[in-house]
Amino acid sequence: MTAAPMDAENTANAQLQLPETAESTASTEEAAERAPSGRPRSAVVRDALGVGVAVGLSGFAFGVTSAGAGLSLAQTCALSLMVFTGASQFALVGALGAGSGAYAAAAGAFFLGIRNAFYGLRLSGLLGLPRALRPFAAQWVIDETSAVALAQPDRASARLGFTVTGATLYVLWNLTTLGGALGAAALGDPADWGLDAAGPAVFLALLAPMLRGRRERATAAVAVLLALVCLPLLPAGVPVLAAALAAPLVLAATRRKEKDR
Repeated sequence: MTAAPMDAENTANAQLQLPETAESTASTEEAAERAPSGRPRSAVVRDALGVGVAVGLSGFAFGVTSAGAGLSLAQTCALSLMVFTGASQFALVGALGAGSGAYAAAAGAFFLGIRNAFYGLRLSGLLGLPRALRPFAAQWVIDETSAVALAQPDRASARLGFTVTGATLYVLWNLTTLGGALGAAALGDPADWGLDAAGPAVFLALLAPMLRGRRERATAAVAVLLALVCLPLLPAGVPVLAAALAAPLVLAATRRKEKDR
């Protein structure tokens, strides 16, 4: 006699719980659908294409500058294909154009490119690429691809942003490098047209967004001062290396101030 009411009560409780279970299951499925990407793929692709196109077009300025520094068409295109880091490329051809020796110019470009190794350390864990793909992906580890990838909320979006930015920028940078070098050859001496200033102008444009904080602006100011002081005293290309001392000098000064407080 008592078993029947108990069974009916248990059945009613189970029926009352069914809608909650169904609702929670639906919520879990929706969350699982959103999990692979925290942002819509279209938004990631749009941002990546915007960065790739905007920066890739500046390869024209590099082609013009490299040709004006005396590099051949093959040498100019080889730099963009194999080096593929704008700041180092501009530093190299700028130093060569100023009469610097090849070793001093290469050293300046090398020190500027070291930052990409630190980007690689951060992106390695974020992207989680298979070992077989890492050597190829390393070619695209630069400021722009790192910025787009690190701005994403999850691994899937970071991979997509890195790939689209890298592919777009690599193709455009090399095409515009070729166009700039060919255009400079057709125009003659770039200095006659004022195009010899294109390299420094683009370099400053790339540098300006990085000067956000007080410490960064102080480092830039000290670097400029060191370069100007060393320019008439040292061979071409060496003042750029001397300017690199600005970073440890400013860092030491700021740390000393923090300790004194």
